[in-house]
Amino acid sequence: MGELSTMFAPDRVAVIGATEREGSVGRAITSNLATDFEGEVVPVNPTAETVLGFECYAEVGAVPGDIDVAVVVVPGDIAVEAVADCGETGIENVVVITAGFSEAGSEGASRERRLRDVAAEYDLNVVGPNSLGIMSTGVNMNATFGPENAQPGSISFMSQSGAFITAVLDWANDRDVGFQDVVSLGNKAVLDEGDFIAEWGDDPDTDVILAYLEGIEDGSRFIRTAREVTQDTPIVMVKSGRTEAGASAAASHTGTMAGSERAYEAGLEQAGAIRVDNVQELFDFAGILEGQPLPDGDSVAIVTNAGGPGVMTTDAIGDSDLSLASFTDNTLSALSDALPDGANIYNPIDVIGDADVDRFAEAIDVTLADPNVGAAIVMACPTATLSFEALAEVTVELQAEHGKPVAASLMGGDSTRDAQATLSEHGIPTYFDPARAVRSLDALRNYREIQARTYAEPTEFDVDRERAREVLDDAKRRNTTRLGVEAMDLLEAYGIPIPDGEIVDGPGDAETAAERVAGDGEGVVMKIVSPDILHKSDIGGVEIGVPVSEVADTYEDLVTRARNYQSDATILGVQIQETLDLDDATETIVGMNRDPQFGPLLLFGLGGIFVEVLEDTTVRVAPVSEPEAREMVDDIESAPLLRGARGREPVDEAGVVETIQRLSQLVTDFPAILELDINPLVATPDGVSAVDVRLTIDQEQL
Repeated sequence: MGELSTMFAPDRVAVIGATEREGSVGRAITSNLATDFEGEVVPVNPTAETVLGFECYAEVGAVPGDIDVAVVVVPGDIAVEAVADCGETGIENVVVITAGFSEAGSEGASRERRLRDVAAEYDLNVVGPNSLGIMSTGVNMNATFGPENAQPGSISFMSQSGAFITAVLDWANDRDVGFQDVVSLGNKAVLDEGDFIAEWGDDPDTDVILAYLEGIEDGSRFIRTAREVTQDTPIVMVKSGRTEAGASAAASHTGTMAGSERAYEAGLEQAGAIRVDNVQELFDFAGILEGQPLPDGDSVAIVTNAGGPGVMTTDAIGDSDLSLASFTDNTLSALSDALPDGANIYNPIDVIGDADVDRFAEAIDVTLADPNVGAAIVMACPTATLSFEALAEVTVELQAEHGKPVAASLMGGDSTRDAQATLSEHGIPTYFDPARAVRSLDALRNYREIQARTYAEPTEFDVDRERAREVLDDAKRRNTTRLGVEAMDLLEAYGIPIPDGEIVDGPGDAETAAERVAGDGEGVVMKIVSPDILHKSDIGGVEIGVPVSEVADTYEDLVTRARNYQSDATILGVQIQETLDLDDATETIVGMNRDPQFGPLLLFGLGGIFVEVLEDTTVRVAPVSEPEAREMVDDIESAPLLRGARGREPVDEAGVVETIQRLSQLVTDFPAILELDINPLVATPDGVSAVDVRLTIDQEQL
C-alpha cells in the first residue's frame, strides 16, 4: 500500500459520483469539499459538465494530472469498477462511501471480496466501504457527507460508526474540541485500525489517538503496532459489544472463562491502549493527555473553597490508583502562614468559602512547589468573593511555572464559561464533577506507566516440533477433533513436565505398566482414554491410588463404566500414571482458547475443583514473554497460596512461569490447536507436573 500521509494532505480530490442533486450524498461531499478545502475539487460524473461550478469529467481516467484521493459515491453495482478505474489511473488513496457490501448479505459480501481483490491488485489504500468519509483539518478537507467540519486540533479520531462521528463533531464543536484527522472506518475491507494507528503515530501533528471500535480485525498486529506507537502517542479507545463467551466455547474451562471480551481486555492492555467505558471518558482523557504533562508521581493535592466537594474528591482518589499527597513540613508551615484561621492546611486544602483569587493563588503556588505533589486539582464553587476568570488565569500561570499536571473542577454553570475557555486554551481541562478530574489524572498516571514499559521478546525454547506434530497428525488419522490424556506426549515434546505413565489397551498390559510406574509407591492413577468422554471423573472414569494387584480388575471396570455411559464412544485404552504426592501441592490451570481476532489467549489460575468455584484466573494474548508470564501468576488473587500462605512451603513458581511460556510457544507454533487445558498443573516446592490435558483441534489446519 502507498503512504497514508498523502491521504490526509492531498492537493487534488476527485469525487466519483459528484452531483448537484439536492439531498444526495454526492452533492453533500462535493459541497463540503468546496466550502473549505485548500486544494482542488474534481467532480467525476458522465452525465454532467459542471458540478457546483467545478468542471466535471466523464471518468476518472479523463482527469488531467494526478489525483491524490478519490471519493467513490456511485451505486454498489459499479463501485468496485470505479475503484479499479482509480487503480488504472494511478490513484493510491480511495474512500468508498458506497454501502451495500458485507453489511448487506451474501451478495454484498461477494462484492466486498472483489473490492479487496482490486485493492490488492493495484496496491490501493482503501477506506470503507460503507464509510462516512475522512477529514483532515491540516488542509481543511471535509470529504464526508456529515453536516459540519471539525475544528483544528491535535486529536486524530477513527470510528466504525459514521453516525457516532457526526454526533461527536457536533458535541466537540460546541466545546471547542479540535481534531487533526477523522476517519470513518466503515467495513474495513482493506485499511483497518492498525493502519491508521501506525500513520498517526508517525504524525507530528497528532498528540492523541482516539477510537470507537466494534471489533479489531487483526489483534496480534494491533498489539505490535500499538506497542510501538504508545511509546510516544497515547491511544484511548471505546470498544463496544461486550458479550459473554458463546456456547461454542464451552468445550473447555479455558474456552468458557476466556471469551472474546476478556480477549479484548487483555489485548488492549498488552497493546498499551487505554480503554474507557463511555464517550465522556474518551474525551476527558483525550483533553488531559493532549494538554498536560505526565506526573512524576502518583500523589495528588486538592485545593478547594468547599469542604464537601473536597471530601468527594478525596473519595474519588481512594477509588483510583492515585494517592492523596502528604505535604512536607515546609509546605504545611507556608500554608499556615498564608491561610486564615479556620482553613485546613492538610490535604485536601480548604481555603474556605470567603477566599478570593489571591488566597487561592498562594495555596496553589505552595502546593505545586511541594516535592511530594505529583499533580493537583483546583476546585471551586461560586462565591461573591471569587472571580472564576481570575482563578483560571492564575491557575494557568502557576501550572506553567511549576510544570506539573493540573485539572480544574469549577462547580458552576454560566459563571464558569469564560474561565473554562481560558483554561482550555492553555490545555487545562475543567469538569463540573471532581471525580472526572480524578479519573483524568489517573489516565495520565496510566499513560506514564505505559510509556515506561519495556517489552521483552518471548523465549524460544528448544522443543521437539516433529514429535508434537505426530500427535496431532495421529488425531487427524483417527478423524477426531478432541484429545485427552492420549495427547500427553504433545506436552512432553514442548518440555512441559508430565507424570510417568503410559496408555495401555488391555488388563495384562495395565498390570505390567503399573508395576513399572508404581515402583515403591502406594498405587497408580488410572484414567479412561476416550476422545468422546472429556469429563472423565464425572462418569467414574478415574481411579486414584489403585494397588498393582487390583489394576487388571480396575481396567475392566473403567471400560465398562465408559461403555455404559456412551456405548458408541471410542475407547483408546486406559492411562496408567504415577501417583503424585499432593501434600504440599497446589493445583493450577494453564490453558488456551483461540480468539477469532487476537489468536491464542492464554489463561492461568487455580485449577482442579477451584477453577469453576473461584474463577480466579487471568489471561494474556500469546506469545508471552517471561515478564508477562510472571505477571499472569502475580495477577491472580490467590497468588499468596503459591508463595507459602499459612506456613506452607512455596511452590516452584519459576516452573509455573516456564510452563506458561512453553504452552505459549506450543499454541503459537500450531494454529490447529483451538483450545487446550492443562488442568490440573500440579505445582509443588520441587517442580510442576501436568496431570491432565484436553484439547480441541481444527483438522483443516494440520
